[in-house]
Amino acid sequence: MAPRRAEPSILLGPILYFRGEQRDRWWLSALFVLDGEVEPDDLRVDGVTLPVPPRHLTHWRHRQLWRFDFAVPRGMRDTDVTYGFPDGPRWTVVVPGRHSLPRIAILYGSGMTGGGAPEGRGSTGASPALWSDLLARHSPDRYHLIVQAGGQIDGDAVTAAAPQANALLSDASRRLGPALPGVAEELMAAGFDRMLRTWSGAAAASALASIPSVMVWDGGDLGRLLASAWGGREEGDAASRSLRPLFAATRRQVQLFQTGSVADSPPDCLWGSECGTLAQGFTMGEVGLLTLDNWSDRNGRRMLSERSWSMLPDWLDRFAACRHLILVSGGPLLTPAAALLDQLGGVLPSRLRGRFGDHWSAPGRHAEWERMIGTLAEFSRRSGCRITVASRGIAGGAGARGVLRGGGLEMWQLYAPRFTTTTTPAGGWRWRLAEPLATRPDHPLPAHRFEMPPFADGGRRLLYGSGWIACSFDAKGQLHARWCLPGDTGRYTQAI
Repeated sequence: MAPRRAEPSILLGPILYFRGEQRDRWWLSALFVLDGEVEPDDLRVDGVTLPVPPRHLTHWRHRQLWRFDFAVPRGMRDTDVTYGFPDGPRWTVVVPGRHSLPRIAILYGSGMTGGGAPEGRGSTGASPALWSDLLARHSPDRYHLIVQAGGQIDGDAVTAAAPQANALLSDASRRLGPALPGVAEELMAAGFDRMLRTWSGAAAASALASIPSVMVWDGGDLGRLLASAWGGREEGDAASRSLRPLFAATRRQVQLFQTGSVADSPPDCLWGSECGTLAQGFTMGEVGLLTLDNWSDRNGRRMLSERSWSMLPDWLDRFAACRHLILVSGGPLLTPAAALLDQLGGVLPSRLRGRFGDHWSAPGRHAEWERMIGTLAEFSRRSGCRITVASRGIAGGAGARGVLRGGGLEMWQLYAPRFTTTTTPAGGWRWRLAEPLATRPDHPLPAHRFEMPPFADGGRRLLYGSGWIACSFDAKGQLHARWCLPGDTGRYTQAI
């Protein structure tokens, strides 16, 4: 007997995911977490003739996860499209016109606890005011996408809520034996509950239901202890075997909530599924978007596996007809005076120290970093496609910009400020030390120069405070980036 249908009891959702464009259609998925066993009714979408049936993804402790996949026809101009349940809640999304270039909000840390706020205050994720500011900007800017560059969940808070996992990760000697029974399930339960709290606030829920997301994970999603242990392990050693159940539980949760999918049925945009990673790729007219997964294959010697490296040229070739490619990497690909920043990390509190090593040009990774720069540069010169890199902020979460020039290459790096509010006062000693370092040009490769130009408004290179980056393209394919810092009257922009 078929399960009965009824109006769903929604615990979370819809979380809207972008799946790509195809033949003048804008493909989206909507994820719901429902209470109980009742199958939801079909979804109704403006412009889509047939009702959209639900697809059951998985369940977790009497909570059912359902997804609806649908393609919306695109008109000549941007269109407001409404979707929802018959006689139930409805939501609206902006679908770009056939010849519209994407307008994107790039943010980092939407689920991170704000700057040391005590539990119970700011601990459920981003400040509601931040989501409200994004929604307020969405009204005039009409974003087509949110690109979340990591930190969608506070991994430290998840670990702290899982006592067995916390004990295992805190004591290196325990990692020499097998993982404790049930430790992975405990971590998964803590992460699941955290996701429900983080994204269920009114402003966050409204934004995630009305602007499709593309998400990449980084060390913040893993938490400091797991990121440090997993990123420093040797493949196949005892610690690696002990950590794998914890990592697998975290990765399953990441795939579920940050890509809206499960391992045995990845969406077409999950290009990395061929080599076991969560890399995603999209083409939107003359604009490309590629998100890297720097954690699935990571160990103490590498960021990407050789299989991922072998796939990268093919992924890039799919953007050969694009004029501009945005490459998203949770940890920055280009960093200012990287060695000096790492030395500065030696006098930072231990909870912050690991963040300075979580970038491509950290000590010990120069060969792999140079390989990535060379691969991107060769593709850009051959295809004529300009590449801009987007990542989380630097030096404690500052927004900034930098550019690498040399060998016929000009590659910009955009650093997104933290999307969460922080209790750390502006102008702290760490920031005063970091600003002078950012003024120093770097020569990371022969005949190449990396620098961070000052912003015209105020002359600063590092922008401290909560915010995000708004990106749009003009008719010539030029990217216009604007750092949106709520409450700051400055206009910090860069045309690329």
